[in-house]
Amino acid sequence: MFKGVAIYKDIKAVTTKQSLAKKHFGQNFLEDENVLNAIIQSIPKQNTDIELIEIGAGLGDLTNKLLGLGNITAYEVDKELIPCLQERFKDALEYGRLSLVIGDVLEFWKGESLHNRAYFLVSNLPYYIATLLVIKTIKDPLSKGCVVMTQKEVAQKFCAQCGESDFSALSVLAQSVGEATLLFDVPPSAFVPPPKVTSSVFLLQKVANPPNFRDLEYLESLLKVAFSAPRKTILNNLSKAYPKQAIIDALESLQITPSKRPHEIDTPNYHRLLKIL
Repeated sequence: MFKGVAIYKDIKAVTTKQSLAKKHFGQNFLEDENVLNAIIQSIPKQNTDIELIEIGAGLGDLTNKLLGLGNITAYEVDKELIPCLQERFKDALEYGRLSLVIGDVLEFWKGESLHNRAYFLVSNLPYYIATLLVIKTIKDPLSKGCVVMTQKEVAQKFCAQCGESDFSALSVLAQSVGEATLLFDVPPSAFVPPPKVTSSVFLLQKVANPPNFRDLEYLESLLKVAFSAPRKTILNNLSKAYPKQAIIDALESLQITPSKRPHEIDTPNYHRLLKIL
């Protein structure tokens, strides 16, 4: 372990973690050792051989754990936290084990891929952009998957199965590239400051040859329409964007009852609908 990891300045000697957290960045610093270790143990072994990416390094507690696995690229938007991270990980930065990228990750992730080579995302994601970042990870051809923490309700939607009330466009996107598994919940007490909601950690493990970026873009557009009103029928929803008779014919060819709700149609059939429509 690098010396810089072990001997960084005690934040509480200068100020408190509570006062460092900024609401507009959605900062809740995860500090529970058991949760941090559980996240590390959740990373599939085959993904520890490729570069790890962390979004929202914060004060570096998860970064510190990740450094034991390999090379890391960590993004941090809050410039006031950078001196702390630079001090804490001085040796890791010097020896190239850690690459610290300062700025909004969305400014760097404007194309298909965030990175220039294969990577696996491990992160306590800021709630306000968590859904968007997971979707971008799903569509990124260089991403091999992720172990991430989000608000519990968001994690449930990514991991839900067909027929469950939480099954959504997010579920279909996740199942289109691999398998999403809900791992464990994290109480507010694990953070400083504690959020007002329960969080959950989930794993998305991609298959060897997922659909390409463009196909997933088209699928996402279809799903936005299909799930636009979850309590209405699939025929009603799709009629907002496609000719009604074409939808009826497509559903009939797939032996799907037009009165079915969006959450009652499985992922393979959404892909078939996309090809037909």
